[in-house]
Amino acid sequence: MKVNLPLANLNIVITRPRDQAAGLVQRIEQQGGTPLLFPLLEISPVADQKTLREQLSRIAQFDLAIFISPNAVQYGMGVIGKLPDNVRVAAVGQSSAQALRDFGVQEIIAPTDRSDSEALLDLLHNISGWRVAILRGDGGRELLGDTLKSRGARVEYITCYRRGKAPVDVAVLLAARADALAVTSSEALDHLWQMLGEQGRTGLAGTPLFVPHARIAELAQQQGWQNVIVSAAGDDGMLAALIAWAQTRRD
Repeated sequence: MKVNLPLANLNIVITRPRDQAAGLVQRIEQQGGTPLLFPLLEISPVADQKTLREQLSRIAQFDLAIFISPNAVQYGMGVIGKLPDNVRVAAVGQSSAQALRDFGVQEIIAPTDRSDSEALLDLLHNISGWRVAILRGDGGRELLGDTLKSRGARVEYITCYRRGKAPVDVAVLLAARADALAVTSSEALDHLWQMLGEQGRTGLAGTPLFVPHARIAELAQQQGWQNVIVSAAGDDGMLAALIAWAQTRRD
């Protein structure tokens, strides 16, 4: 029975982009929870498809292709089709690695314990002289590229998709009486905080906020969230953190 499941009677808000949220939504439902999908960001193709296709037509000239996110995999591999055998492949986390495996890529350099540039950089040494393509969304951190350049690599950024702030109705969120919120990027968290306004912040700041990285947790604490919980990476990490919290709450 649902009442005996770990997340029974808990309303959990998922703020991922709609196309990325289905797996976690389903798993929360399987554990008895009631997920509310409330996307804070929208993902769309880049406007300049000609430049994207030109850059990716030269992918065989690179020694290493790094995919920053599952979206980079989706929009990048959608153009590439099949990566040339001479190109090594890396991913920032296991979610991106799984997306690559879904495209038939087998040998992938990716950290297992965290999903960030720092963890991937720990795996990328002795790359002086390599040509490196970094497939990503518009903007983002420069740490990965800057560090690889300092190690002697030649880096080219390839923008595969765009991120935009989704129009959200804060009243819907407040009416949901959320027991917990899951936010998976600093950009999404910043958008949420701005949209809430003073009254909304007062109403939600005490709600448990689950984030997958210490960097996002630091921003949340600066904003004023009172109960920030850092999960491990990916759907597995988020679900495990939610179940552990629910058990503690029940006890």
